[in-house]
Amino acid sequence: MTRQTTLAHRTETQDDFPRQWVHVDANGQVLGRIAAQIAVILQGKDKPHYTPHCDVGDFVVVTNAEKVVVTGTKLDDKFHERFSGHPSGRKFTTWREILDGKHPEKLLSEAVRRMLPKNKLGVAQHKKLKVYAGDEHPHAAQAPVTRELQTA
Repeated sequence: MTRQTTLAHRTETQDDFPRQWVHVDANGQVLGRIAAQIAVILQGKDKPHYTPHCDVGDFVVVTNAEKVVVTGTKLDDKFHERFSGHPSGRKFTTWREILDGKHPEKLLSEAVRRMLPKNKLGVAQHKKLKVYAGDEHPHAAQAPVTRELQTA
């Protein structure tokens, strides 16, 4: 008996779906709302061929991350914690210090990362996110499509 393989038995992989580059402007956007919408784009949930176990999402370039809006008193009440592993190595940084500091794009990047799956797939999806504090980015050669996200 000979073994035949047909195209009907072939399953689609994540390489079969082309990826696009999407540009998002975070100027004046609320942090949590824009992070949730970026996570949907990275996972590919906005596409008809979405598959939970495949990475079919698009690349996302976010500019003006330093101009993201945080509602209420979260700028002073919420903080990020680091621990060096040494005694007394616990350090706290408020959201205001992060936005006014050297790397304000880390606040948006961490918000998106925490909305992605907590496994290898989530790590691969988060690598497709490129966040920049200013309004310029080095990904013009990829011709990203500008997408307006819902504000409310």
